Amino acid sequence: MESDSGKQQQKDTFGCFKLVALIALCFVLVSPAESFDPLDPTGNVTIRWDIMSWTSDGYLATVTLFNFQLYRNIMNPGWTLGWTWAKKEIIWAMMGAQATEQGNCAKFKLKIPHSCKRDPQVVDLLPGAPFNMQFTNCCRGGVLTSWGQNPSGAVSSFQIGVGLSGTSNKTVKLPKNFKLLGPGPGYSCGPAKVVPSTAILTDDRRRKMQALMSWNVTCTYSQFLASKNPSCCVSLSSFYSDKITGCPPCACGCQNNDTCVTRDSKILQENVTSTHRKSDITPKPLLQCTHHLCHVRVHWHLKDNYQDYWRVKIAIINFNYRLNFTDWSLVVQHPNLNNVTQVYSFEYMPLLPYESINDTGMFYGLKYYNDLLMEAGPKGNVQSEVLMKKDKNTFTLKQGWAFPRRVYFNGDECMLPPPDSYPMLPNSAHKPPTTITFIATYVVFTLFFHLIVTHF
Repeated sequence: MESDSGKQQQKDTFGCFKLVALIALCFVLVSPAESFDPLDPTGNVTIRWDIMSWTSDGYLATVTLFNFQLYRNIMNPGWTLGWTWAKKEIIWAMMGAQATEQGNCAKFKLKIPHSCKRDPQVVDLLPGAPFNMQFTNCCRGGVLTSWGQNPSGAVSSFQIGVGLSGTSNKTVKLPKNFKLLGPGPGYSCGPAKVVPSTAILTDDRRRKMQALMSWNVTCTYSQFLASKNPSCCVSLSSFYSDKITGCPPCACGCQNNDTCVTRDSKILQENVTSTHRKSDITPKPLLQCTHHLCHVRVHWHLKDNYQDYWRVKIAIINFNYRLNFTDWSLVVQHPNLNNVTQVYSFEYMPLLPYESINDTGMFYGLKYYNDLLMEAGPKGNVQSEVLMKKDKNTFTLKQGWAFPRRVYFNGDECMLPPPDSYPMLPNSAHKPPTTITFIATYVVFTLFFHLIVTHF
């Protein structure tokens, strides 16, 4: 009896352990602050607050956003930064950005604050903002390039004057509940943390100003939180096969079945690509009707096989009639990308998430040439070719080795076709001779044998 009781206790303990492990795994998978990208394990958006001077009832601070993600841009309509004040703070004035709402400032009679909202949301100014409202690294409509693509375009700053906040390091309370919004959901921010005071260069870069107090907020991206479906897919083809492996049906979900449009739709005669102000709601996508219903399709074509090199053609096609992709990026994982010899009409940069592995690279458009991927239509595609030197120990055309392992467009992973649907080598390349070949060989051998017999 004691033995059975002990076994039952062990079984219950093991069951509890499995339940706890499952719950912990769920928290890891959905925890927004701990999102992990295997191709960019340290990528994040860092928001830094630097108090530069005290005022009669608060402080003047510089707020800077750094997009430290290697290949994920923040696209139009750009970032929106929100938070909740810890006390009853107000925003007296701003330069380089503006609050989307003023809120209730009725109790102020002489000087009206810029915003009295307890949970303000702030946006970058648009290009061409008045000079007296501009600030360093401002006025790009909230668009941030990735750190790997263009570090200078991955930084955005604004100045904020805060009142009713306290006038010393001991009386100032850090804002809470930071939110980084933008072209869509997906970003989650951790709590603000005090860090050593920052030394900031002046505009002429000849003098350093020491911040009186600094704190950081780290925001990470999760594709799972952004959308339950991918936004892009991959199709494949090869010179040795007539077969084209298309994107899987409903690769990006079938929820747009009722709203997609055909190429000859009347709605396309209207101006569906009209410009939208920052304050406008982001327009819903208008997708071309396809079997995959994705915004973007990436096509990988195995073009040539030389003695020492092989060549791939890459095409990116936009199926969204309402969206241009500015400063787009394409990330591909393939073992032979460590031997890229030449890339035509795209820029290329290898990504090194781990020191011993170099199998991932980022492609992006040449400035003022194809860095803008137009909306769906005749101009809604960009193309390039990649020449790679063979690694003769691993290179093969068999079993789909020449096709990519992972593909990301603008930071989101694209849906790949199932491996058993890839274009395969012709049967003659790896199977015994066909019946026709056998018959031809037999006829030739018979005639040759007959000539020998009759001659002798």
